[in-house]
Amino acid sequence: MDALKFITCGSVDDGKSTLIGRLLVDTQAVLSDQLAGVQRSGQTDLALLTDGLSAEREQGITIDVAYRYFSTATRKFIIGDAPGHEQYTRNMVTAASTADAAVVLVDATKIDTSTDVVSLLPQTRRHSLLAHRLRVPSLVFAVNKLDAVADAALAFERIREALLAFALGAGFEPRAIVPLSALRGWNVVEPQQGWCGYQGPSLLALLEGLPNIPHDADLPLAFPVQWVEKNHDSAETRTSRRVFWGRLACGTLQVGQTVRVFPSGQTATVARLLDAVRRECMHIEGHSAGVVLDREVDVSRGDWLLAETGLQTRRDIQATVAWMDDSPLQAGRVYWALHGRRWVKARVMAIEHRLDIQTLEPVAAEALQPNEIGLVHLQLQQDIPLLPYAGSRGLGALVLVDTASHRTSAAALIA
Repeated sequence: MDALKFITCGSVDDGKSTLIGRLLVDTQAVLSDQLAGVQRSGQTDLALLTDGLSAEREQGITIDVAYRYFSTATRKFIIGDAPGHEQYTRNMVTAASTADAAVVLVDATKIDTSTDVVSLLPQTRRHSLLAHRLRVPSLVFAVNKLDAVADAALAFERIREALLAFALGAGFEPRAIVPLSALRGWNVVEPQQGWCGYQGPSLLALLEGLPNIPHDADLPLAFPVQWVEKNHDSAETRTSRRVFWGRLACGTLQVGQTVRVFPSGQTATVARLLDAVRRECMHIEGHSAGVVLDREVDVSRGDWLLAETGLQTRRDIQATVAWMDDSPLQAGRVYWALHGRRWVKARVMAIEHRLDIQTLEPVAAEALQPNEIGLVHLQLQQDIPLLPYAGSRGLGALVLVDTASHRTSAAALIA
């Protein structure tokens, strides 16, 4: 199987960095001098293995996404440690947008389990919803710090029921709900059979079996051009051909295939294909590629190579927006929208509603505040090739950028 890219997310101080540190240590992915560097008062501070910024170490919080790598006998992993603070939700969205799985941590010590029905923390709900909306295919809930509660089995059972009820209302099914202690290493790498009434595999064993995001090979070809290279390696023909580099958004590319250039509408045939290390190949799907066409056509960064038929272009769209700017989103504002590698202007025509993360019901709204999720009507400056995000991550996503400050303002998922 390919390397699994997963993120840890959830509320503040739920133990995300400590969990990653435990995975790294128990899989022997940390050198002895690295371990010595995270000793504090004779104890190993596992969180410091991922919190690398000076501000993170000073404040004891995670601010930016930190990626770490490790492997087992059966699989390789890329971990993204996403921050839990509400003001850094944009960083979590960035990490989740390319993840194969999300491990949502739940701190058992922060939840009142003395009643039959328990309440989850807002950031736990927000991160789970965002991961689900961003088409992360596998969500695993990890109930952490159960070693620090009086009745761990009862606490786990009630939190598990609350998580299942929340997931049912949000429209997804979690892959698993695992009790663990990241600090002590229980159920992280080695299973603790029977603890808290749980008889399933450890978290690492679960991760080893999770699938990668499948490439949308059954959709029409869509190839965003990221870089145009002038190629001089065809001296035998006394000609030079440009190579158009990018990563397939969906569909497949093969030599001899006819493609349509967007927006010019010109057509050409694929004469050569290069993989990411410049080897000649006949067929590529789901990876980066270099494309050489049989004739010179006008293609620039931001253009698309599309299938001849099967993809429609449009400019009036509805999109689920995760608002990340400090200023609220209001109707009438104009933003830059990045689609693939193409920039277009986008006007907010109307805010249909916002999502109440507690009740999961749509609520009428005239603005979206920072970190809120809502449905928005956008009008683009020009037609672009689009598909619903539920069917295509590559063609169904936009990034909204403030035209004045150039801050990333939102992730928009086409409905």
